[in-house]
Amino acid sequence: MSGDLSQLLSEVHLRTVSVELAALAACLALAWAICRWFGRDQPKNSIWFGSHTVDGLMFPLLALLFSDLARRAAIGFQPVLLRIAVPVLLSLVAIRLFARVLKTVFPQSALVSLIERTISWLAWVGAALWIVGLLPPVLAELDQITLSFGKTHVSVRTIFEGVLSASVVLVISLWIAATIEKRILQEAVTDLSMRKVASNAIRAFLLLIGLLIALSAVGVDLTALSVLGGALGVGLGLGLQKLAANYVSGFVILLERSIRIGDNVKVDNFEGRITDIKTRYTLVRAGNGREAIVPNETLITSRVENLSQADRRFNLTTTVVVGHESDVSQVQAIMTGAAAAQARVLGDPAPVAFLMNFTPDGLEFMLNFWIADPDKGKDNLRSAINIAILDGLRNAGIEIAQRQRVLRVENLPNNASPTGDTRL
Repeated sequence: MSGDLSQLLSEVHLRTVSVELAALAACLALAWAICRWFGRDQPKNSIWFGSHTVDGLMFPLLALLFSDLARRAAIGFQPVLLRIAVPVLLSLVAIRLFARVLKTVFPQSALVSLIERTISWLAWVGAALWIVGLLPPVLAELDQITLSFGKTHVSVRTIFEGVLSASVVLVISLWIAATIEKRILQEAVTDLSMRKVASNAIRAFLLLIGLLIALSAVGVDLTALSVLGGALGVGLGLGLQKLAANYVSGFVILLERSIRIGDNVKVDNFEGRITDIKTRYTLVRAGNGREAIVPNETLITSRVENLSQADRRFNLTTTVVVGHESDVSQVQAIMTGAAAAQARVLGDPAPVAFLMNFTPDGLEFMLNFWIADPDKGKDNLRSAINIAILDGLRNAGIEIAQRQRVLRVENLPNNASPTGDTRL
């Protein structure tokens, strides 16, 4: 057992423990009351207050502040529980900071849970080493272990502290970018595409600034990045042409607004609605639930049909063939009435039925109608209209034409069998 832990246990007295318990409980209660008061009208995804007051960042941060003040104010005796509470609450602050920010910025990423568990383990191990007094020896031992990169020797402690500093700075940068996007861009920029390009640009800029600050904090000479920049330029020119083209195309699409989120498009015979425009690719979701990932360069260099660019209305058709003796006007009235009876079918332009062809089987009619919400499905509406047309034709005594078959029998010799020739 280390000397710090032995000294800590020797300072434990029943009277002081009860006083410290009361002080620690008062600190936690005060932190909870403040969070409860200021977090009443906050959204459930708030980083500061969370959804249940105690699962946000503000509660452990205030508890840490009050506990440290109480520890410093305990002049008459040596505090024990308050000294233990400080590293525990500091670890909880670190865990909440990473967890809340990453879940807010990347709500659907499966990697966030893995990062959260890793940070939790590291934070609690660090708190345990701090409490038992083993943290300084461990850091000193890590400082003795060095890794060589050419002529440069770097200790494991320096690498660990650099990764930790860079992670904190980058997480804070993501937090600031998410706050700007929610509090400023949603109110100032009404266009969804412009808001997307602004948020992407702000996030990239803040991450770059945060990375430079983190590298400078750990002692990295920023002038050495000029060599890295030159190598990166060569890499973009040779091996990352497609990647760079997709990123540039993504910003061009967002700024040009030729294609916007919510538009119905047709790309390479795949038709659907644009659900999101990333910096590298665009997500197109079809009515049947299938989703296509289209590289942004494809949207710039190939032919794309934007079905919502000039008009949000969407045209649908259905075809029916009736007998030759059918009343044309009556069939047209039944078909247009079946479409007009559906609430999703627009009244302007009104549904219209045309006599398209004279086929050997009967008269071919095509019904044209318009809708404004293709994202709710097209086949379900077409099916409902077809059922209504079928009921209307049956009630009017009009039969659906059937394919005509003619059987021709030729005179054959007595010793041969007759054959049938089916002609459509």
